[in-house]
Amino acid sequence: MPVKVIFEDLGLIDYKKAWDYQEELHNKIVAFKTGKESKMTDNRILFCEHPHVYTMGKSGSGKNLLISRDFLDSINATYYRINRGGDITYHGPGQIVGYPIFDLEQLKLGVKKYVFKIEESIIKVLREYDISAERIEEATGVWIDAKIPGKARKICAIGIRVSRFVTMHGFALNVNSDLKYFSYINPCGYKDRGVTSMKNEIGSDTDIEEVKKKILSRIVDEFEIHLL
Repeated sequence: MPVKVIFEDLGLIDYKKAWDYQEELHNKIVAFKTGKESKMTDNRILFCEHPHVYTMGKSGSGKNLLISRDFLDSINATYYRINRGGDITYHGPGQIVGYPIFDLEQLKLGVKKYVFKIEESIIKVLREYDISAERIEEATGVWIDAKIPGKARKICAIGIRVSRFVTMHGFALNVNSDLKYFSYINPCGYKDRGVTSMKNEIGSDTDIEEVKKKILSRIVDEFEIHLL
């Protein structure tokens, strides 16, 4: 029987507010699994956009933020060190951020397979827009021209946290993102690989609501879940 998942589109939401909400949902699922809570909380998938923000993962280096706190203020951006894996990334308007809060034991998945399915969902959506994307074995996320030195560029970042086999954080697909904000960091810690967006690859804006629907449909298919 497919695992039931509640979908919520949070719209444009402050990063910290969305992070707190993720933590609340994640903790409730973990509490039920550990017997501290009698009522089960459904798996969730949250979609949103954020105002300009940089987030640094647990293992990230502060050197990969290339600007001062004063400059952050001047570009209306905020900065958080957070509890996901990975290094630094950027979120902002025109980017679809997805936060699956999934119990991997219910889905009968390991972490590696979970990440693979997220990547596969994005790769298949991009294919619908005639964008050929792929993986890099040593780096999570979705890339274009991944195997061509000097041309590899990331279009979708993935950074997660897993506790008691329950996921949080997730993916960020650059749809109509303002790519100049990536020039202020070493994205995901890389100095030799670029960043791109669907707009940059296609040459025009893409309907972000349409892309959301396609991603959600692909995730439902890949994970064989039942959407509520």
